[in-house]
Amino acid sequence: MARNKAPERAPRMVERGILCVLIGAAVLLAPRFLPPSNLMNTVAGASVVGWFAVVLGATLIVVDLISRSRHRK
Repeated sequence: MARNKAPERAPRMVERGILCVLIGAAVLLAPRFLPPSNLMNTVAGASVVGWFAVVLGATLIVVDLISRSRHRK
């Protein structure tokens, strides 16, 4: 007999948004905790990418919350 697996749901945009915000925050905060080295300089140079990830994550969260509120009405 084959077991029927419960279908796995795809991650919602809120979850993806939270992950983007966390990754962006990690990129922005990492140079403060790294010792002076080439790696620190590289991560510090990626601050534009960190801010992009934070803005993208916030946008995903807002869009998902708006779509949820529209579907509930």
